[in-house]
Amino acid sequence: MRVRRCPRVCARGILLVALTLVVLLAPPPSWSPVAGTDAGDPAPAGGDGGTPAVGRAWPVGVRPRVLRGWEPPATVYGRGHRGVDLTAAPGTPVRAVAAGRVSFAGRVAGRGVVSVELTGTGDPPLRTTYEPVRATVDEGDEVAAGEVVGAVEPAGSHCTAPCVHWGLLKGDVYLDPLVLLPPWLLRGGPPRLLPVLGVPVPR
Repeated sequence: MRVRRCPRVCARGILLVALTLVVLLAPPPSWSPVAGTDAGDPAPAGGDGGTPAVGRAWPVGVRPRVLRGWEPPATVYGRGHRGVDLTAAPGTPVRAVAAGRVSFAGRVAGRGVVSVELTGTGDPPLRTTYEPVRATVDEGDEVAAGEVVGAVEPAGSHCTAPCVHWGLLKGDVYLDPLVLLPPWLLRGGPPRLLPVLGVPVPR
């Protein structure tokens, strides 16, 4: 019985498929210090060029609809939108987007608010806020990325539809919280394997 040898183009196709699988299945890269930064500060990776994309989960749902985006004010006290509003029904679990320590869990102006200082994001650390949220954590608690910190309250939202307001601060400066999320989360799902066109299937 004769054994057919795989032609060179077949071998190249197998190698191409193997390399594609390695790239697609690799975990998202983590930050590492770069020249000109302190070892304690993460390398810039976020969409604004200076905020690290340390997020590993959306605050609510898998890929919630953004009802209103971030609109930075022209001045400190100017009009704007200091965060993003994500569609979320009352009772929806609210999760920490990244690991950190709960710096506040209580009520502000009648609304439930949870704030989390994100681990390894410099001094002062980045701080995320979520409202209106009925907290299930206490100040000082350590939370992991994706861990539930509360649930969306039925009242207290400034949206026309039920939502949670997600904010991000560095000290007293407001930033766009969406820059915390890496591209694979913003695209709305894990990588999918696609067929490699032009490569013959081995027989």
